[in-house]
Amino acid sequence: MSRVHACGGLYAAAIGVALAATGGAYAQNYPTRPVQVVVPYSAGGSIDIMTRAVAQVLSKDMGQNFVVENRPGASGMIGAELVSRAKPDGYTLLGSTSSFPATVSVRAKLPFDPVKSIVTVATFARAPMLVAVHNSVPAKSVKGPIELAKKKTLTYGSSGAGGNNHFSGSLFAAAAGVKMTHVPFKGIAPAVTSLAGGEIDLIISSAAALGPAMQANRVRILAVTSPKPSPLFPGLPAAAEEGAPGFEYELWWGMFAPAGLPQPLLEQLNAAINKALESPEMQKFFEREKAEAWPQTPKELDGFLAREIERYKKIREIAGIKPL
Repeated sequence: MSRVHACGGLYAAAIGVALAATGGAYAQNYPTRPVQVVVPYSAGGSIDIMTRAVAQVLSKDMGQNFVVENRPGASGMIGAELVSRAKPDGYTLLGSTSSFPATVSVRAKLPFDPVKSIVTVATFARAPMLVAVHNSVPAKSVKGPIELAKKKTLTYGSSGAGGNNHFSGSLFAAAAGVKMTHVPFKGIAPAVTSLAGGEIDLIISSAAALGPAMQANRVRILAVTSPKPSPLFPGLPAAAEEGAPGFEYELWWGMFAPAGLPQPLLEQLNAAINKALESPEMQKFFEREKAEAWPQTPKELDGFLAREIERYKKIREIAGIKPL
């Protein structure tokens, strides 16, 4: 080996050790100031509720405030773009949901690369959704709105074009063999408010988002979106067994960061979040919100968003949703 190559190799190795040492030190000292957690949807939705619950435990465990900031718009893409352009230092994070890859799959063009500019830090939880109708809809089971949709146009709400509620509603209609009119809102909270007020007929949403309307008896829950009845919702049938054969849809929620986040820092945040999910506070929270904790390691999450985006592209084709 020549002296030049040997020196070059030693230099590269030294740089690698230095970078690793810097990343390790960075992780050990993190966080030294408040952390901004962007939620790209309006307050009151399931991801807002989930992220705030996790942020509260992280604030206590890590000794700095994890401050949630709502940046709604463009079906979650405005907040996601904001985070994608932030410094990858762990002080700007993104709390998002399966609506993120769903929306990406229907957008023909985005001002940022959703795969290369964002990295998955952790997943919080997963759960089936609920099929809900306004009390004025004469239906005691999923078969009710399906039969109504064959006679007249029914409307279903969503948090925005391409989000979970849009996808699940389109898939439900396709499985049931009916047509329904999609009504997008700027977040699921205003969509649920509209359902509770009788302005739209149906929503397929998380229990977290539907919670206040359910407790006030302003909506009626007909079924779950899991392929079989879920132990999370005793007594509710699966829509797939009540007139929408083959229909299933599951939500998930998680934390993301700008690409380039040092691996030691990503691993520290992942471990902290997974620990938070096991806390008594979060266990009670998940029980109340009808979701199950879904901790995953950085290795399991490698390529997670890319896989989800591809999966939603296939779902988009089945649901007949055209790219925007």
